Amino acid sequence: MAIVKNAVKQRLRDGKIAAGFGISRLRSAEIPQIAEACGFHWVFVDLEHTTMDLDEAGQVCAAALKTNATAIVRVPEGDITRATRILDAGAQGVVFPHVNTVEEAKAFVAACKYPPLGSRSMRYGGPQLEYEAVPPNEAMEGGNAETLLVMMIETPTAVENAAAIAAVDGVDCLLVGGSDLSATMGIPGQYQNADFVASIDKVIAAAQGAGVWPGLGGVYDEKLLPGFIEKGMKFLLGGSDMSFLMAGGKARGKFFNSLD
Repeated sequence: MAIVKNAVKQRLRDGKIAAGFGISRLRSAEIPQIAEACGFHWVFVDLEHTTMDLDEAGQVCAAALKTNATAIVRVPEGDITRATRILDAGAQGVVFPHVNTVEEAKAFVAACKYPPLGSRSMRYGGPQLEYEAVPPNEAMEGGNAETLLVMMIETPTAVENAAAIAAVDGVDCLLVGGSDLSATMGIPGQYQNADFVASIDKVIAAAQGAGVWPGLGGVYDEKLLPGFIEKGMKFLLGGSDMSFLMAGGKARGKFFNSLD
C-alpha cells in the first residue's frame, strides 16, 4: 500500500486518548518499537530542547512508519524549514511551539500542507509513500490527510487567541505546554491553580468548538492527569526517555541497596 496511514490521527478520530513517548537523550531507530512495546501511541521527537540533528530524527521517523507509534516532531520556534524537511524524511506530524497568533498558525499550515491547503513543495516516492510513484494528486491528498499539525499554546496571549488559531483550516490540535504556560502566567508548576485550570478549560472549549483535538504536555502527575482527560484532553505528552530511565534505574538501585 502507498500513503502510510497516520495511526495516532485515526486513534484520535476514534475518540481515544493518544499518549506520546518523548525523546530527549536516546538516538536510535529502535525507539518507535520500544515506545509501542511500552504501550505508547506516538513518539515525540523533540528538536526544540535537544541536540538531536535532522538526520537522526529522520531515521527515527522512517522507522516509526512500520509501527503503530506515529512519529510527531517538534521543531524549534517558527522553523518551517526543519518542519518541511522532517516531513519529507518520514514524520507524520509537526508540533509548532509558542504559537500566539492566527497569522503564525496560517503560515505554519501553508508550509506543511500541499495545495490547495498550503504551498508545500512536492517530493515523490518518500517513506510515507513506501517509495512508490504515487500519482501527484493522490500523494498531495494523502499527505494532507495523514499529516497531523499541532499548535502549542504556551502564553496567556495564545490562550486568548486559541479559538481563532483552532479555526485555521489545516490545524489539527491545540497542545497546551503546561510548563511554559504556567510560567508565563507567573504561577510556574501550579497546575491546580484556578487561573491555570481556567486557561485549560478555555483551550479545550476552543479546540472542541473548532472540531480539533485539545492536548496537554508538561503535566505528568498521575493524580492530576485523569482530571484533565475528563475535561476533554486527548493528545498527551506522556513523559520522556530520561525520566523513564531514571525512574526504572532508581527503583532497581534502591532494590540492590536494600540488600546491603
